Amino acid sequence: MPGAGTVPVPGPQGAGPHAGSASPRGRAPHTEFEFELPLGYVDDEGTVHRHGAMRLATARDELMPQIDLRVKENPAYLGVVLLSHVITRLGDVTDVHAGIVERMYATDVAFLQDLYQRINSEGHTRAAVTCPHCDGAFEVDLAGGRLGES
Repeated sequence: MPGAGTVPVPGPQGAGPHAGSASPRGRAPHTEFEFELPLGYVDDEGTVHRHGAMRLATARDELMPQIDLRVKENPAYLGVVLLSHVITRLGDVTDVHAGIVERMYATDVAFLQDLYQRINSEGHTRAAVTCPHCDGAFEVDLAGGRLGES
C-alpha cells in the first residue's frame, strides 16, 4: 500500500483532464472506458481474456433488455443482456454477446456490473479509498490494473 497522501491516478485510456466530468463546451464526452477483469473470460480454446472496454450506455441500451424474452422469463438475466450491449471488446473478442457474458465467472460479472454503475452514474472509474493501516486517503482506478502496475 502506498503511504499517506494522494496517489495520482490516470484517467481512462486516451482521456484528457476533463474525462469523466462534464465536458467543456465543444468537446465530446469520454464514452469508452478500459478495464481489466479480476479473473478473465476463458474462451473455447482456453485463452484467457482480461483486458477489455465498456462504453457508456444509451437509453436504448437500458430499454432493449426490457423486451428481451430471456429477461421477461428471468428478470435476473437483465444484467447479462445489458452488459453484452455495452462491452465493446474483451481481449481479442469484439463480438461480445450474452452467451459470452453467461460464461464469465461471477466475480468478473460483479466487477463489470459495478463498473457499469460507476461510469453511467458517476462518469468515471475512480474511487476514494482509505488505507486501513495508515488512514491515508487516496484514489484508485477501479478499471485499471493491480496496484503497482503501470
